[in-house]
Amino acid sequence: MTDVAAKTSDADEAAMRSIATAMREAATTASDQAAEVKQAASEAGPKALETVSQMFYTGSYVLAYGIVYATVFVAQALPQENPIMRGFRDGGKAAVEELDAA
Repeated sequence: MTDVAAKTSDADEAAMRSIATAMREAATTASDQAAEVKQAASEAGPKALETVSQMFYTGSYVLAYGIVYATVFVAQALPQENPIMRGFRDGGKAAVEELDAA
């Protein structure tokens, strides 16, 4: 009977060691994965900010290009020697000079 009890005790001890080893490995793996998730999250913030910044830049560029291109296209299509075009040229020059003086 003691033989059976000793074998059962040895089997229980081996099982407990195996469980302890598995739990230790699981804790280590969980810690490693948590560190990887934390690293990925810390990198995601700047990447998201860069993406939003690039979207605003592209949108602003397209808007400015469209407005300036359309304005120059219309201005070039109009007859150049008339009071309206002279007013635009003189007003533009005055605005540039005012900006340079500031």
